[in-house]
Amino acid sequence: MDQTMPTITVMLLSAGLLIIGFLTGWLINSKITYSRMSKAEESAEKIVKDALLEAEALKKTAMLEAKDEMYKEQIKVEREMEARREELQRAEFKLVTRERQLDRKVDLLNNKERSISGKERQFALREKTLQAKEEQLSAVIVEQNTKLERIAGMSQEEAKALLMANMEEEARKEAAWKAREIREEAVAKADREAKEIITRAVQRLAAKHVAESTVSIVNLPSDEMKGRIIGREGRNIRAFETSTGVDVIVDDTPQAVILSGFDPVRREVARMALERLILDGRIHPGRIEEIVEKTRQDMEGVIREAGEQAAFDAGVHGLHERLVEMLGRLKFKMSYGQNLLMHSKEVAFLAGMMAEHLGLDAALARRAGLLHDIGKAATHEMEGTPEEIGAEMARKYGEVPVVVNAIETHPEGSEIISPIVALVEAADTMSSRRPGAERDTLEGFIKRMERLESTASAFSGVQNAYAIQAGREVRVIVDSDLVNDADTDRLASEISEKIEREMEFPGQVKVTVIRELRAVDYAMREIKSGAGIGSLQTTIGNHRRSP
Repeated sequence: MDQTMPTITVMLLSAGLLIIGFLTGWLINSKITYSRMSKAEESAEKIVKDALLEAEALKKTAMLEAKDEMYKEQIKVEREMEARREELQRAEFKLVTRERQLDRKVDLLNNKERSISGKERQFALREKTLQAKEEQLSAVIVEQNTKLERIAGMSQEEAKALLMANMEEEARKEAAWKAREIREEAVAKADREAKEIITRAVQRLAAKHVAESTVSIVNLPSDEMKGRIIGREGRNIRAFETSTGVDVIVDDTPQAVILSGFDPVRREVARMALERLILDGRIHPGRIEEIVEKTRQDMEGVIREAGEQAAFDAGVHGLHERLVEMLGRLKFKMSYGQNLLMHSKEVAFLAGMMAEHLGLDAALARRAGLLHDIGKAATHEMEGTPEEIGAEMARKYGEVPVVVNAIETHPEGSEIISPIVALVEAADTMSSRRPGAERDTLEGFIKRMERLESTASAFSGVQNAYAIQAGREVRVIVDSDLVNDADTDRLASEISEKIEREMEFPGQVKVTVIRELRAVDYAMREIKSGAGIGSLQTTIGNHRRSP
Protein backbone atom coordinates (compact mmCIF):
# COMPACT_ATOMS: atom_id res chain seq x y z
CA MET A 1 0.00 0.00 0.00
CA ASP A 2 2.83 2.24 0.93
CA GLN A 3 4.40 1.51 -2.47
CA THR A 4 1.10 1.96 -4.27
CA MET A 5 0.57 5.51 -3.05
CA PRO A 6 3.63 7.00 -4.61
CA THR A 7 2.85 5.27 -7.80
CA ILE A 8 -0.64 6.76 -7.91
CA THR A 9 0.79 10.11 -6.98
CA VAL A 10 3.24 9.92 -9.84
CA MET A 11 0.49 8.87 -12.23
CA LEU A 12 -1.71 11.70 -11.00
CA LEU A 13 1.13 14.14 -11.41
CA SER A 14 1.88 12.80 -14.87
CA ALA A 15 -1.79 13.06 -15.85
CA GLY A 16 -1.90 16.58 -14.43
CA LEU A 17 1.18 17.49 -16.33
CA LEU A 18 -0.30 15.96 -19.48
CA ILE A 19 -3.52 17.88 -19.02
CA ILE A 20 -1.61 21.07 -18.31
CA GLY A 21 0.60 20.47 -21.36
CA PHE A 22 -2.48 19.70 -23.47
CA LEU A 23 -4.22 22.81 -22.28
CA THR A 24 -1.08 24.83 -22.82
CA GLY A 25 -0.67 23.44 -26.31
CA TRP A 26 -4.34 24.03 -27.00
CA LEU A 27 -4.09 27.59 -25.82
CA ILE A 28 -0.94 28.17 -27.83
CA ASN A 29 -2.52 26.58 -30.85
CA SER A 30 -5.66 28.64 -30.36
CA LYS A 31 -3.59 31.79 -30.14
CA ILE A 32 -1.64 30.82 -33.21
CA THR A 33 -4.85 29.94 -35.05
CA TYR A 34 -6.49 33.18 -33.88
CA SER A 35 -3.41 35.10 -34.96
CA ARG A 36 -3.45 33.39 -38.32
CA MET A 37 -7.16 34.07 -38.67
CA SER A 38 -6.61 37.68 -37.75
CA LYS A 39 -3.85 37.99 -40.29
CA ALA A 40 -6.00 36.18 -42.88
CA GLU A 41 -8.88 38.54 -42.16
CA GLU A 42 -6.57 41.54 -42.42
CA SER A 43 -5.11 40.14 -45.62
CA ALA A 44 -8.60 39.51 -46.96
CA GLU A 45 -9.68 43.01 -46.04
CA LYS A 46 -6.57 44.39 -47.69
CA ILE A 47 -7.19 42.29 -50.82
CA VAL A 48 -10.79 43.51 -50.91
CA LYS A 49 -9.66 47.10 -50.48
CA ASP A 50 -7.02 46.70 -53.17
CA ALA A 51 -9.58 45.02 -55.40
CA LEU A 52 -12.01 47.89 -54.80
CA LEU A 53 -9.32 50.46 -55.52
CA GLU A 54 -8.24 48.60 -58.65
CA ALA A 55 -11.85 48.26 -59.76
CA GLU A 56 -12.35 51.97 -59.19
CA ALA A 57 -9.20 52.73 -61.21
CA LEU A 58 -10.33 50.38 -63.96
CA LYS A 59 -13.73 52.01 -63.88
CA LYS A 60 -12.20 55.47 -64.21
CA THR A 61 -9.89 54.25 -66.99
CA ALA A 62 -12.80 52.66 -68.81
CA MET A 63 -14.83 55.84 -68.46
CA LEU A 64 -11.93 57.95 -69.77
CA GLU A 65 -11.43 55.59 -72.70
CA ALA A 66 -15.14 55.67 -73.40
CA LYS A 67 -15.14 59.46 -73.28
CA ASP A 68 -12.09 59.55 -75.58
CA GLU A 69 -13.77 57.21 -78.06
CA MET A 70 -16.92 59.28 -77.83
CA TYR A 71 -14.90 62.45 -78.50
CA LYS A 72 -13.18 60.85 -81.46
CA GLU A 73 -16.48 59.66 -82.86
CA GLN A 74 -17.92 63.12 -82.32
CA ILE A 75 -14.99 64.74 -84.19
CA LYS A 76 -15.36 62.18 -86.98
CA VAL A 77 -19.08 62.87 -87.24
CA GLU A 78 -18.46 66.63 -87.21
CA ARG A 79 -15.87 66.27 -89.99
CA GLU A 80 -18.25 64.14 -92.03
CA MET A 81 -20.97 66.71 -91.46
CA GLU A 82 -18.55 69.51 -92.45
CA ALA A 83 -17.55 67.61 -95.62
CA ARG A 84 -21.20 66.95 -96.39
CA ARG A 85 -21.95 70.63 -95.75
CA GLU A 86 -19.14 71.71 -98.11
CA GLU A 87 -20.36 69.23 -100.72
CA LEU A 88 -23.86 70.66 -100.38
CA GLN A 89 -22.46 74.19 -100.69
CA ARG A 90 -20.57 73.21 -103.87
CA ALA A 91 -23.69 71.57 -105.24
CA GLU A 92 -25.66 74.67 -104.36
CA PHE A 93 -23.03 76.88 -106.09
CA LYS A 94 -23.16 74.68 -109.18
CA LEU A 95 -26.93 74.91 -109.19
CA VAL A 96 -26.79 78.70 -108.81
CA THR A 97 -24.19 78.90 -111.60
CA ARG A 98 -26.28 76.70 -113.85
CA GLU A 99 -29.32 78.76 -113.02
CA ARG A 100 -27.45 81.92 -113.99
CA GLN A 101 -26.26 80.29 -117.19
CA LEU A 102 -29.81 79.22 -117.96
CA ASP A 103 -30.97 82.79 -117.26
CA ARG A 104 -28.32 84.12 -119.66
CA LYS A 105 -29.32 81.57 -122.26
CA VAL A 106 -32.97 82.54 -121.80
CA ASP A 107 -31.96 86.20 -122.24
CA LEU A 108 -30.01 85.29 -125.35
CA LEU A 109 -32.95 83.33 -126.71
CA ASN A 110 -35.25 86.26 -125.95
CA ASN A 111 -32.84 88.65 -127.70
CA LYS A 112 -32.62 86.30 -130.68
CA GLU A 113 -36.41 86.03 -130.72
CA ARG A 114 -36.71 89.81 -130.70
CA SER A 115 -34.06 90.05 -133.41
CA ILE A 116 -35.88 87.45 -135.50
CA SER A 117 -39.14 89.31 -134.97
CA GLY A 118 -37.46 92.54 -136.08
CA LYS A 119 -36.00 90.84 -139.12
CA GLU A 120 -39.41 89.36 -139.94
CA ARG A 121 -40.89 92.85 -139.82
CA GLN A 122 -38.06 94.11 -142.03
CA PHE A 123 -38.65 91.28 -144.47
CA ALA A 124 -42.38 92.07 -144.45
CA LEU A 125 -41.62 95.72 -145.20
CA ARG A 126 -39.19 94.69 -147.92
CA GLU A 127 -41.81 92.37 -149.36
CA LYS A 128 -44.33 95.20 -149.41
CA THR A 129 -41.70 97.45 -151.04
CA LEU A 130 -40.97 94.80 -153.65
CA GLN A 131 -44.68 94.37 -154.31
CA ALA A 132 -45.03 98.12 -154.74
CA LYS A 133 -42.04 98.14 -157.10
CA GLU A 134 -43.54 95.24 -159.01
CA GLU A 135 -46.79 97.14 -159.35
CA GLN A 136 -44.86 100.22 -160.52
CA LEU A 137 -42.92 98.06 -162.94
CA SER A 138 -46.15 96.57 -164.26
CA ALA A 139 -47.59 100.06 -164.72
CA VAL A 140 -44.40 101.17 -166.51
CA ILE A 141 -44.53 98.10 -168.73
CA VAL A 142 -48.16 98.81 -169.62
CA GLU A 143 -47.33 102.44 -170.32
CA GLN A 144 -44.31 101.52 -172.46
CA ASN A 145 -46.34 98.96 -174.36
CA THR A 146 -48.94 101.63 -175.06
CA LYS A 147 -46.27 104.08 -176.25
CA LEU A 148 -44.59 101.45 -178.38
CA GLU A 149 -47.87 100.58 -179.98
CA ARG A 150 -48.30 104.23 -180.99
CA ILE A 151 -44.83 104.45 -182.48
CA ALA A 152 -45.00 104.15 -186.21
CA GLY A 153 -42.78 101.65 -188.00
CA MET A 154 -42.01 99.49 -184.91
CA SER A 155 -42.98 95.89 -185.17
CA GLN A 156 -44.31 93.80 -182.36
CA GLU A 157 -41.05 91.84 -182.15
CA GLU A 158 -39.00 95.05 -181.80
CA ALA A 159 -41.31 96.31 -179.10
CA LYS A 160 -41.00 93.03 -177.22
CA ALA A 161 -37.21 93.12 -177.53
CA LEU A 162 -37.05 96.68 -176.12
CA LEU A 163 -39.38 95.72 -173.30
CA MET A 164 -37.34 92.64 -172.46
CA ALA A 165 -34.13 94.68 -172.42
CA ASN A 166 -35.64 97.17 -169.98
CA MET A 167 -36.94 94.39 -167.77
CA GLU A 168 -33.57 92.65 -167.77
CA GLU A 169 -31.82 95.89 -166.80
CA GLU A 170 -34.24 96.51 -163.92
CA ALA A 171 -33.95 92.88 -162.77
CA ARG A 172 -30.16 93.00 -162.94
CA LYS A 173 -30.03 96.18 -160.85
CA GLU A 174 -32.46 94.75 -158.34
CA ALA A 175 -30.45 91.50 -158.12
CA ALA A 176 -27.20 93.45 -157.67
CA TRP A 177 -28.64 95.48 -154.80
CA LYS A 178 -30.12 92.36 -153.21
CA ALA A 179 -26.84 90.47 -153.53
CA ARG A 180 -24.98 93.37 -152.01
CA GLU A 181 -27.42 93.49 -149.11
CA ILE A 182 -27.13 89.76 -148.39
CA ARG A 183 -23.35 89.79 -148.73
CA GLU A 184 -22.93 92.80 -146.43
CA GLU A 185 -25.14 91.18 -143.80
CA ALA A 186 -23.26 87.85 -143.95
CA VAL A 187 -19.84 89.53 -143.98
CA ALA A 188 -20.76 91.78 -141.07
CA LYS A 189 -21.94 88.85 -138.96
CA ALA A 190 -18.95 86.63 -139.75
CA ASP A 191 -16.52 89.52 -139.35
CA ARG A 192 -18.02 90.46 -135.99
CA GLU A 193 -17.76 86.93 -134.58
CA ALA A 194 -14.28 86.34 -135.98
CA LYS A 195 -13.03 89.68 -134.66
CA GLU A 196 -14.42 88.92 -131.22
CA ILE A 197 -12.61 85.58 -130.98
CA ILE A 198 -9.35 86.85 -132.45
CA THR A 199 -9.41 90.07 -130.41
CA ARG A 200 -9.86 88.16 -127.15
CA ALA A 201 -6.94 85.90 -128.00
CA VAL A 202 -4.66 88.74 -129.15
CA GLN A 203 -5.49 90.96 -126.16
CA ARG A 204 -4.48 88.18 -123.79
CA LEU A 205 -1.11 87.79 -125.49
CA ALA A 206 1.49 90.54 -125.87
CA ALA A 207 4.50 88.71 -127.27
CA LYS A 208 7.61 90.49 -128.48
CA HIS A 209 8.87 90.02 -132.00
CA VAL A 210 12.58 89.27 -132.20
CA ALA A 211 14.54 90.25 -135.29
CA GLU A 212 18.20 89.36 -135.65
CA SER A 213 20.69 89.80 -138.45
CA THR A 214 23.48 87.56 -139.70
CA VAL A 215 26.11 89.21 -137.49
CA SER A 216 26.90 89.17 -133.77
CA ILE A 217 29.01 91.71 -131.90
CA VAL A 218 31.42 90.64 -129.14
CA ASN A 219 32.59 93.34 -126.76
CA LEU A 220 36.28 93.39 -125.80
CA PRO A 221 37.81 94.60 -122.54
CA SER A 222 40.35 96.66 -124.51
CA ASP A 223 41.62 97.23 -128.06
CA GLU A 224 44.81 95.33 -127.14
CA MET A 225 42.69 92.15 -127.15
CA LYS A 226 42.17 92.52 -130.92
CA GLY A 227 45.85 91.82 -131.53
CA ARG A 228 45.74 88.73 -129.35
CA ILE A 229 42.66 87.48 -131.23
CA ILE A 230 44.41 87.98 -134.57
CA GLY A 231 47.62 86.34 -133.32
CA ARG A 232 51.05 86.25 -134.91
CA GLU A 233 50.61 86.56 -138.68
CA GLY A 234 46.88 85.92 -138.21
CA ARG A 235 47.21 82.31 -137.04
CA ASN A 236 44.73 82.69 -134.14
CA ILE A 237 41.99 84.24 -136.22
CA ARG A 238 42.48 81.64 -138.98
CA ALA A 239 42.27 78.79 -136.45
CA PHE A 240 39.11 80.33 -134.96
CA GLU A 241 37.42 80.74 -138.36
CA THR A 242 38.39 77.20 -139.35
CA SER A 243 37.03 75.68 -136.15
CA THR A 244 33.74 77.62 -136.08
CA GLY A 245 32.97 78.22 -139.77
CA VAL A 246 32.26 81.89 -138.97
CA ASP A 247 34.00 84.98 -140.35
CA VAL A 248 35.66 87.25 -137.79
CA ILE A 249 35.67 90.92 -138.81
CA VAL A 250 38.16 93.11 -136.95
CA ASP A 251 37.73 96.76 -137.98
CA ASP A 252 38.05 100.20 -136.42
CA THR A 253 35.08 99.68 -134.12
CA PRO A 254 36.44 100.39 -130.62
CA GLN A 255 36.56 97.46 -128.21
CA ALA A 256 34.44 95.15 -130.39
CA VAL A 257 34.74 92.51 -133.10
CA ILE A 258 32.00 91.28 -135.44
CA LEU A 259 31.12 87.62 -136.12
CA SER A 260 29.41 87.03 -139.46
CA GLY A 261 27.72 83.81 -140.60
CA PHE A 262 24.44 82.66 -142.10
CA ASP A 263 24.02 79.76 -139.64
CA PRO A 264 22.80 81.19 -136.31
CA VAL A 265 23.86 78.09 -134.36
CA ARG A 266 27.45 78.36 -135.60
CA ARG A 267 27.42 82.07 -134.92
CA GLU A 268 26.21 81.53 -131.36
CA VAL A 269 28.87 78.85 -130.77
CA ALA A 270 31.52 81.24 -132.09
CA ARG A 271 30.26 84.07 -129.86
CA MET A 272 30.26 81.93 -126.73
CA ALA A 273 33.70 80.45 -127.55
CA LEU A 274 35.25 83.87 -128.19
CA GLU A 275 33.87 85.25 -124.92
CA ARG A 276 35.32 82.25 -123.05
CA LEU A 277 38.69 82.72 -124.74
CA ILE A 278 38.71 86.39 -123.74
CA LEU A 279 37.96 85.49 -120.13
CA ASP A 280 40.53 82.68 -120.15
CA GLY A 281 43.23 84.86 -121.68
CA ARG A 282 45.08 81.93 -123.28
CA ILE A 283 44.49 82.45 -126.99
CA HIS A 284 46.39 80.12 -129.31
CA PRO A 285 45.31 77.54 -131.95
CA GLY A 286 45.30 74.56 -129.60
CA ARG A 287 43.32 76.36 -126.94
CA ILE A 288 40.92 77.73 -129.56
CA GLU A 289 40.09 74.25 -130.87
CA GLU A 290 39.60 72.97 -127.31
CA ILE A 291 37.28 75.85 -126.31
CA VAL A 292 35.26 75.65 -129.54
CA GLU A 293 34.70 71.92 -129.12
CA LYS A 294 33.69 72.37 -125.48
CA THR A 295 31.32 75.18 -126.44
CA ARG A 296 29.80 73.08 -129.21
CA GLN A 297 29.05 70.35 -126.66
CA ASP A 298 27.55 72.90 -124.26
CA MET A 299 25.46 74.25 -127.12
CA GLU A 300 23.63 70.93 -127.33
CA GLY A 301 22.56 71.39 -123.73
CA VAL A 302 21.48 74.96 -124.44
CA ILE A 303 19.36 73.75 -127.38
CA ARG A 304 17.75 71.00 -125.30
CA GLU A 305 17.07 73.42 -122.45
CA ALA A 306 15.49 75.93 -124.85
CA GLY A 307 13.19 73.21 -126.22
CA GLU A 308 12.16 72.06 -122.73
CA GLN A 309 11.52 75.64 -121.62
CA ALA A 310 9.40 76.35 -124.71
CA ALA A 311 7.33 73.20 -124.12
CA PHE A 312 6.90 74.15 -120.45
CA ASP A 313 5.87 77.72 -121.29
CA ALA A 314 3.31 76.47 -123.82
CA GLY A 315 1.95 73.84 -121.41
CA VAL A 316 2.84 70.97 -123.73
CA HIS A 317 3.94 67.77 -122.01
CA GLY A 318 5.07 64.31 -123.08
CA LEU A 319 7.10 65.39 -126.14
CA HIS A 320 9.70 62.96 -127.46
CA GLU A 321 13.30 63.95 -126.69
CA ARG A 322 14.06 64.29 -130.40
CA LEU A 323 11.14 66.69 -130.88
CA VAL A 324 12.28 68.70 -127.85
CA GLU A 325 15.76 68.97 -129.37
CA MET A 326 14.41 70.06 -132.76
CA LEU A 327 12.16 72.56 -131.00
CA GLY A 328 15.19 74.05 -129.25
CA ARG A 329 16.98 74.44 -132.60
CA LEU A 330 14.21 76.81 -133.69
CA LYS A 331 15.62 79.30 -131.17
CA PHE A 332 18.47 79.91 -133.60
CA LYS A 333 16.34 79.86 -136.76
CA MET A 334 14.96 83.00 -138.35
CA SER A 335 12.25 83.48 -140.97
CA TYR A 336 11.92 86.95 -142.51
CA GLY A 337 13.63 88.37 -139.44
CA GLN A 338 11.31 86.58 -136.98
CA ASN A 339 12.61 84.08 -134.42
CA LEU A 340 10.91 80.74 -135.17
CA LEU A 341 10.83 79.52 -131.55
CA MET A 342 9.14 82.72 -130.36
CA HIS A 343 6.81 82.48 -133.35
CA SER A 344 5.92 78.84 -132.51
CA LYS A 345 5.22 79.69 -128.87
CA GLU A 346 3.06 82.61 -129.90
CA VAL A 347 1.11 80.42 -132.34
CA ALA A 348 0.58 77.89 -129.54
CA PHE A 349 -0.73 80.58 -127.17
CA LEU A 350 -3.07 82.12 -129.76
CA ALA A 351 -4.41 78.76 -130.98
CA GLY A 352 -4.98 77.59 -127.40
CA MET A 353 -6.86 80.75 -126.42
CA MET A 354 -9.08 80.66 -129.52
CA ALA A 355 -9.80 76.97 -128.86
CA GLU A 356 -10.88 77.85 -125.31
CA HIS A 357 -13.33 80.46 -126.65
CA LEU A 358 -14.75 77.91 -129.12
CA GLY A 359 -15.01 75.05 -126.61
CA LEU A 360 -12.34 72.91 -128.33
CA ASP A 361 -9.34 71.02 -126.89
CA ALA A 362 -7.02 73.88 -125.90
CA ALA A 363 -4.14 71.57 -124.91
CA LEU A 364 -4.20 69.86 -128.32
CA ALA A 365 -4.36 73.25 -130.07
CA ARG A 366 -1.28 74.46 -128.15
CA ARG A 367 0.57 71.25 -129.00
CA ALA A 368 -0.22 71.56 -132.72
CA GLY A 369 0.69 75.27 -132.70
CA LEU A 370 4.02 74.66 -130.97
CA LEU A 371 5.05 71.94 -133.45
CA HIS A 372 3.65 73.45 -136.68
CA ASP A 373 7.10 74.69 -137.82
CA ILE A 374 9.17 71.82 -136.38
CA GLY A 375 10.27 70.71 -139.87
CA LYS A 376 12.22 73.95 -140.38
CA ALA A 377 14.72 72.81 -137.76
CA ALA A 378 15.79 69.77 -139.80
CA THR A 379 15.79 70.95 -143.43
CA HIS A 380 19.56 70.52 -143.62
CA GLU A 381 19.38 66.92 -142.33
CA MET A 382 16.49 65.46 -144.33
CA GLU A 383 15.19 65.76 -147.87
CA GLY A 384 11.82 67.29 -148.61
CA THR A 385 9.86 70.41 -147.74
CA PRO A 386 9.71 71.58 -144.11
CA GLU A 387 6.06 70.47 -143.98
CA GLU A 388 6.85 66.96 -145.19
CA ILE A 389 9.83 66.65 -142.84
CA GLY A 390 7.90 67.91 -139.83
CA ALA A 391 4.90 65.64 -140.50
CA GLU A 392 7.16 62.60 -140.92
CA MET A 393 8.96 63.37 -137.64
CA ALA A 394 5.64 63.85 -135.80
CA ARG A 395 4.37 60.48 -137.06
CA LYS A 396 7.66 58.78 -136.17
CA TYR A 397 7.60 60.03 -132.59
CA GLY A 398 3.95 59.24 -131.83
CA GLU A 399 2.07 62.50 -132.32
CA VAL A 400 -1.71 62.33 -132.91
CA PRO A 401 -3.17 62.77 -136.44
CA VAL A 402 -4.45 66.31 -135.69
CA VAL A 403 -0.93 67.52 -134.88
CA VAL A 404 0.48 65.81 -137.99
CA ASN A 405 -2.25 67.37 -140.13
CA ALA A 406 -1.55 70.84 -138.67
CA ILE A 407 2.13 70.45 -139.66
CA GLU A 408 1.60 69.13 -143.18
CA THR A 409 -1.15 71.65 -144.04
CA HIS A 410 1.13 74.58 -143.11
CA PRO A 411 1.23 76.74 -145.16
CA GLU A 412 -0.80 74.68 -147.61
CA GLY A 413 -1.07 70.98 -148.27
CA SER A 414 -3.45 68.17 -147.41
CA GLU A 415 -7.10 68.50 -146.41
CA ILE A 416 -7.92 69.87 -142.96
CA ILE A 417 -9.33 67.15 -140.68
CA SER A 418 -10.11 69.20 -137.56
CA PRO A 419 -11.16 72.76 -136.62
CA ILE A 420 -8.02 72.88 -134.46
CA VAL A 421 -5.90 72.78 -137.65
CA ALA A 422 -7.79 75.82 -138.97
CA LEU A 423 -7.13 77.62 -135.66
CA VAL A 424 -3.40 76.88 -135.96
CA GLU A 425 -3.35 78.36 -139.47
CA ALA A 426 -5.22 81.45 -138.26
CA ALA A 427 -2.84 81.84 -135.30
CA ASP A 428 0.16 81.42 -137.63
CA THR A 429 -1.20 84.17 -139.88
CA MET A 430 -1.77 86.50 -136.92
CA SER A 431 1.71 85.89 -135.57
CA SER A 432 3.69 86.13 -138.79
CA ARG A 433 1.67 88.58 -140.89
CA ARG A 434 0.89 91.41 -138.52
CA PRO A 435 2.83 94.67 -139.07
CA GLY A 436 6.41 94.43 -137.87
CA ALA A 437 6.53 90.65 -137.56
CA GLU A 438 8.38 90.05 -140.83
CA ARG A 439 10.83 92.03 -142.88
CA ASP A 440 10.18 93.05 -146.43
CA THR A 441 12.65 94.43 -148.90
CA LEU A 442 12.01 97.79 -150.55
CA GLU A 443 12.15 96.25 -154.02
CA GLY A 444 9.59 93.57 -153.15
CA PHE A 445 7.36 96.14 -151.52
CA ILE A 446 7.40 98.41 -154.59
CA LYS A 447 6.71 95.49 -156.92
CA ARG A 448 3.74 94.42 -154.83
CA MET A 449 2.29 97.94 -154.83
CA GLU A 450 2.68 98.21 -158.61
CA ARG A 451 1.08 94.83 -159.15
CA LEU A 452 -1.88 95.74 -156.94
CA GLU A 453 -2.50 98.88 -158.99
CA SER A 454 -2.06 97.12 -162.34
CA THR A 455 -4.41 94.28 -161.29
CA ALA A 456 -7.17 96.73 -160.38
CA SER A 457 -6.59 98.93 -163.48
CA ALA A 458 -7.05 95.94 -165.82
CA PHE A 459 -10.84 95.91 -165.35
CA SER A 460 -13.18 97.71 -167.77
CA GLY A 461 -14.43 101.09 -166.59
CA VAL A 462 -11.52 101.73 -164.19
CA GLN A 463 -9.92 105.16 -164.59
CA ASN A 464 -7.27 105.02 -161.85
CA ALA A 465 -6.17 102.66 -159.08
CA TYR A 466 -4.04 103.60 -156.07
CA ALA A 467 -2.43 101.25 -153.50
CA ILE A 468 -2.36 102.97 -150.10
CA GLN A 469 -1.67 102.12 -146.44
CA ALA A 470 1.37 100.00 -147.34
CA GLY A 471 -0.67 97.82 -149.65
CA ARG A 472 -3.48 97.07 -147.24
CA GLU A 473 -6.01 99.03 -149.34
CA VAL A 474 -6.60 99.65 -153.03
CA ARG A 475 -8.78 102.58 -154.06
CA VAL A 476 -10.29 102.24 -157.51
CA ILE A 477 -11.77 105.27 -159.35
CA VAL A 478 -14.28 104.23 -162.03
CA ASP A 479 -15.88 106.09 -164.94
CA SER A 480 -19.43 107.02 -163.91
CA ASP A 481 -20.62 106.74 -167.54
CA LEU A 482 -19.42 103.11 -167.87
CA VAL A 483 -20.11 101.80 -164.36
CA ASN A 484 -23.38 102.36 -162.52
CA ASP A 485 -24.03 102.14 -158.76
CA ALA A 486 -25.11 98.51 -158.91
CA ASP A 487 -21.93 97.50 -160.77
CA THR A 488 -19.59 98.96 -158.13
CA ASP A 489 -20.19 96.07 -155.70
CA ARG A 490 -19.69 93.50 -158.44
CA LEU A 491 -16.47 95.23 -159.57
CA ALA A 492 -15.09 95.36 -155.99
CA SER A 493 -15.83 91.64 -155.57
CA GLU A 494 -14.17 90.72 -158.89
CA ILE A 495 -11.05 92.77 -158.12
CA SER A 496 -10.67 91.24 -154.64
CA GLU A 497 -11.12 87.72 -156.05
CA LYS A 498 -8.45 88.34 -158.69
CA ILE A 499 -6.01 89.71 -156.08
CA GLU A 500 -6.59 86.63 -153.89
CA ARG A 501 -6.10 84.32 -156.85
CA GLU A 502 -3.02 85.87 -158.44
CA MET A 503 -1.08 87.55 -155.63
CA GLU A 504 0.54 86.70 -152.31
CA PHE A 505 0.20 89.31 -149.59
CA PRO A 506 0.25 89.52 -145.76
CA GLY A 507 -3.06 89.89 -143.95
CA GLN A 508 -5.86 91.30 -146.07
CA VAL A 509 -6.27 93.90 -148.81
CA LYS A 510 -9.30 96.20 -148.74
CA VAL A 511 -10.73 97.07 -152.17
CA THR A 512 -12.66 100.37 -152.29
CA VAL A 513 -14.46 101.25 -155.55
CA ILE A 514 -15.40 104.92 -155.88
CA ARG A 515 -17.92 106.11 -158.47
CA GLU A 516 -18.01 109.89 -158.67
CA LEU A 517 -20.42 111.90 -160.82
CA ARG A 518 -19.36 115.48 -161.67
CA ALA A 519 -21.57 118.06 -163.29
CA VAL A 520 -19.52 120.92 -164.73
CA ASP A 521 -20.81 124.19 -166.16
CA TYR A 522 -19.24 127.58 -166.87
CA ALA A 523 -20.47 131.08 -165.97
CA MET A 524 -18.96 133.57 -168.42
CA ARG A 525 -18.93 137.35 -168.39
CA GLU A 526 -17.11 139.76 -170.66
CA ILE A 527 -14.82 142.22 -168.92
CA LYS A 528 -13.71 145.35 -170.76
CA SER A 529 -10.37 146.77 -169.76
CA GLY A 530 -7.34 148.44 -171.25
CA ALA A 531 -5.57 145.08 -171.49
CA GLY A 532 -8.28 143.74 -173.76
CA ILE A 533 -11.25 141.50 -173.38
CA GLY A 534 -10.99 138.54 -171.16
CA SER A 535 -13.32 135.99 -169.71
CA LEU A 536 -14.02 134.93 -166.23
CA GLN A 537 -14.77 131.24 -165.87
CA THR A 538 -16.17 129.65 -162.78
CA THR A 539 -16.23 125.90 -162.37
CA ILE A 540 -19.01 124.43 -160.35
CA GLY A 541 -18.56 120.80 -159.28
CA ASN A 542 -21.29 118.65 -157.91
CA HIS A 543 -20.09 115.39 -156.32
CA ARG A 544 -22.22 112.38 -155.61
CA ARG A 545 -20.94 109.12 -154.19
CA SER A 546 -22.75 105.83 -154.30
CA PRO A 547 -24.17 104.82 -150.90
